[in-house]
Amino acid sequence: MTWGAWGKKLPTSEMISLMHHCIEQNITTFDHADIYGGYTTEADFGLAFSQSGIKRDSIQLISKCGIQYMSDNRDNKVKHYNYSKEYIIWSAEESLKHLKTDYLDLFLLHRPSPLMHPDDIAEAIATLKKQGKIKNFGVSNFTPSQVELISKSTEISVNQIEFSLTQHTAMHDGTLDNMMLKNILPMSWSPLGFVFKDDTEQTRRIYKQLGELKEKYNATEDQLVLAWILKHPSNVHPVIGTTTKQRIVDASKAIEIELELEDWFLLLVASQGHKVP
Repeated sequence: MTWGAWGKKLPTSEMISLMHHCIEQNITTFDHADIYGGYTTEADFGLAFSQSGIKRDSIQLISKCGIQYMSDNRDNKVKHYNYSKEYIIWSAEESLKHLKTDYLDLFLLHRPSPLMHPDDIAEAIATLKKQGKIKNFGVSNFTPSQVELISKSTEISVNQIEFSLTQHTAMHDGTLDNMMLKNILPMSWSPLGFVFKDDTEQTRRIYKQLGELKEKYNATEDQLVLAWILKHPSNVHPVIGTTTKQRIVDASKAIEIELELEDWFLLLVASQGHKVP
């Protein structure tokens, strides 16, 4: 999301350089959505990818559909969601065209709609899989009941949710429990939360605790925040948003950190501002 018009506006050459840098750090999955950059970032990335010399089977491409966003590139009167069979198929095909690829490794419904029908979605996904245009299907920002609704008609392999040290309700409202029960992989967008963005009592508590743990683990603060997510037994996969090469290197090394049990709870308590029940 941050590579294009909604972020750093990287030129093609810098996108190519960043792709190779990610791969050098064993980060091979690139997370997209049709709406990023007002429906422009997929095409920008696809142009860079086509010139990068990177083999398609060495990376994984994710995209999302469903949000009808008001922008210069869509004639929408209001932000809304469209999960008709025809739209889902059309949107996937548009992403394939823009990304300059024949298939998506993972295709997600971006946000739940009150009007979505599981049978319409199942028919669209079955068609796309049969045609070899997508390998796996998932959802994003779906509650456990919404996952149950959609999964009655088609298999869900991923649910991409907001989960971080500053936004961890998914641990308490059944979201992550449900994914473990259903063998659904959790992906976390905004995995650093607001730790490094906001100056609040909560973030000051967290930052103080991170400072006390840095030397023990020989790690940066952002590595420790990612390590906190990675310790959850649901096997959360963080989606990092940075375009800074050193921070990408740091993030890739977070998987090597195994937080001790009490240190994990120290960070949770710092975030909550009170001891666990």
